[in-house]
Amino acid sequence: MKFARMLLAAIAACLVSMSVLADEMPVFKLVMKDGVFTPARLVVPAGKKFKVEVINAGKTPAEFESTPLRKEKVLGPGAESFLVFQPLSPGEYKFFDEFHMKTGQGVIVAK
Repeated sequence: MKFARMLLAAIAACLVSMSVLADEMPVFKLVMKDGVFTPARLVVPAGKKFKVEVINAGKTPAEFESTPLRKEKVLGPGAESFLVFQPLSPGEYKFFDEFHMKTGQGVIVAK
């Protein structure tokens, strides 16, 4: 009886971990280079948590900042980091590079 319970618990744990793997968070890459975002338009799934990996490939500091999303991340030259976003409603959410306001503009589109 004890063995059967342990076996059942192990099977349940495997099923839970498999469903977690099936629902992995989508990951998007965003490269910042001397005032330019690539891509400048990120299309993400609405209603689903996601991650954006940010890379500063430039020779100057860069900042990912979004007022409507209440997120910001400053990166030195050559640095990499990430931001995790909670599920968004469908719509467009602007972001910018505060160090390069004239050229560093982008948008996240949740569909």
